[in-house]
Amino acid sequence: MTTHRTELVQRKDAEALAAHARAVVLERARAALAERGAFRLALAGGSTPRTLYRMLATAQADFARWHVYFGDERAVPPEHADSNYRMAHEAWLGAGQVPGAQVHRMRGELGAGSAAAQYERELVESFGSREVPRFDLVLLGMGEDGHTASLFPGTTALVETRLFVASTWVEKLSSNRITLTLRTLNAARQALFLVAGADKARALREVLHAREDGPRLPAALVRPWEGELTWLVDSAAASALAHG
Repeated sequence: MTTHRTELVQRKDAEALAAHARAVVLERARAALAERGAFRLALAGGSTPRTLYRMLATAQADFARWHVYFGDERAVPPEHADSNYRMAHEAWLGAGQVPGAQVHRMRGELGAGSAAAQYERELVESFGSREVPRFDLVLLGMGEDGHTASLFPGTTALVETRLFVASTWVEKLSSNRITLTLRTLNAARQALFLVAGADKARALREVLHAREDGPRLPAALVRPWEGELTWLVDSAAASALAHG
């Protein structure tokens, strides 16, 4: 199966990028609620999505039927400064729009291995199926090295084909992470990358111009089988594309 549609959208800066992303999230939510009665969204960590989450905190939507998940997490408790959950809670989820029981966090305080296994069980229970969970929208970022979620170059999670959620050792960070696998990300109805900053320009160029038969950075491996792939980038991140 191949990606249904790939789109590249450029906005002038991170603020404009976040505003466009907010519109995409709300429109995808309306469509999912109309078609299936629930909206299932997986969040990205890192600095780029934070502005989007702050914008969602003031949005008007049928949040009572949203379910919010996480694409990856550090092996830390939820109050830790490095916690993706803490960032999303402070920027948005703490406003209480999405019912607490419908916010599904990765329990990093259990340790990466136990947290990954627990989250896999939670996905099965929440989606009501042992089939690969199909998110309506997965938000993703990208690092300077081309990693996305906690799928870093050379890590074991990249080659995991059975699990929905994996624990993985990231050598460059000397730490364990919990992450959705490519199997799960590529089942999404839409994957939306948010990429801002000149430090991402080289990796973005490499990902978007990756050869099918050559080595590819982790972000280039996200290609929904029967869904949409959208790259939403700011001008700084896109600065190298004209030369590619």
